[in-house]
Amino acid sequence: MSTGSGAASAPAPDHRDTQAALDTPARKNSMFSSLRIRNYRLFFLGQVVSNIGTWMQRIAQDWLVLSLTGSSAAVGITTALQFLPMLLFGLYGGVLVDRLRKRPALIVTQTAMALTAIALAVLTLTGLVEVWHIYVAAFALGLATVVDNPARQAFVSELVGPGQLQNAVSLNSANFQSARLVGPAVAGLLITGVGTGWAFLLNGLSFVAPLTGLMLMRARELHPVERAPRGKGQLREGVRYVTGRPELLWPIVLVGFIGTFAFNFPVYLSAFADDVFDGGAGVYSMFNTLMAVGSVSGALLAARRRTARLRLLIMAAIAFGALEILAAASPQLWMFALIMVPLGLFSMTVNVTTNTSLQMATDPVMRGRVMALYMMVFLGGAPVGAPIVGWITDTYGARVGFAAGGAVAVAAASVIGLILARLGGLRLSVGWDRGHPRVRFVPRERQEALAPVA
Repeated sequence: MSTGSGAASAPAPDHRDTQAALDTPARKNSMFSSLRIRNYRLFFLGQVVSNIGTWMQRIAQDWLVLSLTGSSAAVGITTALQFLPMLLFGLYGGVLVDRLRKRPALIVTQTAMALTAIALAVLTLTGLVEVWHIYVAAFALGLATVVDNPARQAFVSELVGPGQLQNAVSLNSANFQSARLVGPAVAGLLITGVGTGWAFLLNGLSFVAPLTGLMLMRARELHPVERAPRGKGQLREGVRYVTGRPELLWPIVLVGFIGTFAFNFPVYLSAFADDVFDGGAGVYSMFNTLMAVGSVSGALLAARRRTARLRLLIMAAIAFGALEILAAASPQLWMFALIMVPLGLFSMTVNVTTNTSLQMATDPVMRGRVMALYMMVFLGGAPVGAPIVGWITDTYGARVGFAAGGAVAVAAASVIGLILARLGGLRLSVGWDRGHPRVRFVPRERQEALAPVA
């Protein structure tokens, strides 16, 4: 296994690897098989509690800023400050993750996030909180996320090994989306019942669960990976590593397009709830809940697959974009609401498949940098694209804005699918099979044999 600068001098990527990624069959897997592994079970249970706390703080934080300032722009500044460190330092965080042992790094980052939440709780409960305190807390959380996010992503493979990676990544996504159903509801009850400060305090205390799980893990049962030694040029090395491998580069590019233009659901769904269907906050909440139900379903279905195919990623992205276009044209509220469930399912399929395929195709010594680049593109796309899709929605209407986002997803997935197929030595074949049309990718040498039926 190459280390340090050796990864940069690896031989040029073999495009047959791309074909293998497109063609590898997906084998059925038990939906919860990775939970049989003690270390992962401790990690998963800790995240259940922590994720609920995270969603509670997100709601409470935005509500507190709005209460203090009466300004939606101030809420936007808070969100921007929380994402800014990932945009500025995300790749450097990946370099650190590749150098460090993941478990101690996570103990430090999770502790820092807990202390930030508790400090904000104390300021709020004592009545001393000012909006600049929330800005500082949001930026501090963002700084911790720079290391915490890629470390958690990379640590999963050390917990379960390559055989259970797809299942574990899928269950992590289901975990996060399930918390999305519970956390905001609990936050609403706390805010109206006892105040926002208690939501911050409970989030800070929720980190006891993942920290306890990390400390109880058995080091001998981990699947350790070789760490990158300290050296110059490791940031550039990570970028070269990704750009030199189509099976890594193009999925990240695809997620960049989708995350920037098609994943801006707060903009789209709030516009449909208020401007198109005149439903207000209740309808907006319903849309998000139905999407979360679909997302959990998509994550659990992905947990049954042992491998992640790029072909599945492309098809899921096309289906996701097509559903956005269909939803944009829906004349009735009930039709639009029903589409939210499969839309959430395919959005999660895109998310999980990209995550797993990147981890499976990456040399472990480079995994932190690759996942940091992926998270930087994925998390950074929405804030960059929000003003653009917001302008389109305000100028031309919610239906045009939503359809435009879906069209970008379909176009990007189609073009990148053809690029990956060509690099993998495949061609698109359109023909008939027992009286039914059949569209598939086949090796180029088989194209002439299939020509008579095309």
